[in-house]
Amino acid sequence: MAAAEEDEYLLPRLPQLFETSKQLLEEVEEAAEPITARMIQKKVLKGLDLLEKAAEMLLQLNLFSRNEDLEEIASTDLKYLMVPALQGALTMKQVNPDKRLDHLQWAREHYLYFLTQCQFYHVAEFELPQTKDNLAENNTASSSMAYSSLVSMASHRQAKIERYKQKKEVEQRLSSMKLAMESGQVDDEHVREYYLLHLRRWIGISLEEIESIDQEIKILREKGPSKEASTSHSALQDRAPRRPFILTRNVAQAKVFGASYPSLASMTVNDWYDQHEKCGALPDQGTAKIVSEVKTVAQQQEDPEEKEKEDGDSTPHQAQEWDDWKDTHPRGYGNRQNMG
Repeated sequence: MAAAEEDEYLLPRLPQLFETSKQLLEEVEEAAEPITARMIQKKVLKGLDLLEKAAEMLLQLNLFSRNEDLEEIASTDLKYLMVPALQGALTMKQVNPDKRLDHLQWAREHYLYFLTQCQFYHVAEFELPQTKDNLAENNTASSSMAYSSLVSMASHRQAKIERYKQKKEVEQRLSSMKLAMESGQVDDEHVREYYLLHLRRWIGISLEEIESIDQEIKILREKGPSKEASTSHSALQDRAPRRPFILTRNVAQAKVFGASYPSLASMTVNDWYDQHEKCGALPDQGTAKIVSEVKTVAQQQEDPEEKEKEDGDSTPHQAQEWDDWKDTHPRGYGNRQNMG
């Protein structure tokens, strides 16, 4: 008697939980805000909580049994087969980077459970994704079989094309039946067809999501934790930050900027030089001296033989020019003022 009363208490709540969580998922997917927004993440967590309660109620009510076929399930109960798929979709909307790998694994389990149920009830014809163990074995075996890998890639591409066409067809049929379902003036056959179309739509979504999840999990596991980045980041945080200041030309500017910007220190150029002189680290100290010393050393390092050669070459040439000039210019040439 108590169990019957409990079932009567649980049954009215199950449709409400399902519809509310489904509506939350639609709001999250259609929201203009980024997925990292606080309001969006609240909706994600709320939807996951409602779906978890709905999944517990389904276990208590035992609506789906392995001893019955799809035709034996009531038309209004078919939609509850989508609960694991909705859980997987909302789990993928979580944005905690530290738990990303866990979220991917949980979402994959939800999607795989949904696909397993749909395959058991023959909702549609499809192949279940590989499990973790089978995936690792096939990757090891296929590495030495290039031809079979190419064939599998081609068949995989063709299957994706077929799923895309089926998805578009299912969405068109759902949009045409949605108004009739919302009006409530439909018979049991149309209700059953409507929910079966939803299930087939989520089958295609789940297969695509599992493929992307497997790729992301592989990337995350190969990447691993970056210890060097965390170490350098912590070192930068431990370093004491330097306080900024304003460098002015004179005391008057220092007073003006000090009054206008009281949060920043100000000093003149002379004060700045005095401060560096106390530390023994002037920026231009000894620059001119170093330059002159370098020039002197460079001049001293010139080859004395070349210098002597230049001097020897220039002396006869100058003497010849002087003799030529005296031949054409007699003594007293150009001095006409002292002539008697």
